[in-house]
Amino acid sequence: MIGIGTIVNALAIIAGAVVGMLIKSGLPKRFKDLIMQAIGLAVIIIGLSGTLQGIFFLDDQGQLGSSHIMLMIFSLVVGGLLGELLEIEKKLEQMGSWVQHKLAAKEGNFAQGFITASLMYCVGAMAIVGALQDGLSANPTILFSKSVLDGVTAVIFAASMGLGVAFSAAPVVLYQGGITLLAGLLRPLLTEAVISQMSLVGSVLIMAIGFNILEIKRMRVGNLLPAVFIPLLYYVITLVIQTFAP
Repeated sequence: MIGIGTIVNALAIIAGAVVGMLIKSGLPKRFKDLIMQAIGLAVIIIGLSGTLQGIFFLDDQGQLGSSHIMLMIFSLVVGGLLGELLEIEKKLEQMGSWVQHKLAAKEGNFAQGFITASLMYCVGAMAIVGALQDGLSANPTILFSKSVLDGVTAVIFAASMGLGVAFSAAPVVLYQGGITLLAGLLRPLLTEAVISQMSLVGSVLIMAIGFNILEIKRMRVGNLLPAVFIPLLYYVITLVIQTFAP
């Protein structure tokens, strides 16, 4: 069944968040702070690892080479400009505040938990590649693996940031589900190189989330989300030019 991977993923996030909420009241603030710092470090390492894997490779002579750097920079700049125009992060904050108001939730970090978890679960390589694999071949294996990781992370996030983490399941359904449904239509364009480049940009954004968690530098990562899809747009434009060029 196409889409089952995303459904399982969302349920795992909700279940993990519920467990996190149950243990939240028993954790002193100093433990919560330390947990968030540990998460921030781990997120940066995960993002850095994916970024380095996407950029560097060994050539036939065993020499270290690099690729996709200029496209990565171009994607981040253009995607950031589009995100700023669309004010994606502001809309995410408004959504989080609206849900908090409807639930009459009193915790002040509801929106923070919602935004941080939503971005974390959406921009990674597993979200992109897993959703594409589910849509192209009805194989949810990667998303099932992601569900386990997200469920465990949701426990830790919710224990530190509260109920907002559970509601991050909604953007995951929309984002991953949308990619899964579109995968069939975009099949001819989703080459291995394009998917790799999209995953690379996603890894950079994961690093940025880690910086936000550690409060090193506040970045509007939500406004950088369109950057993930710029490599696909770049490939389409290049293909059109090559097709109609004299």
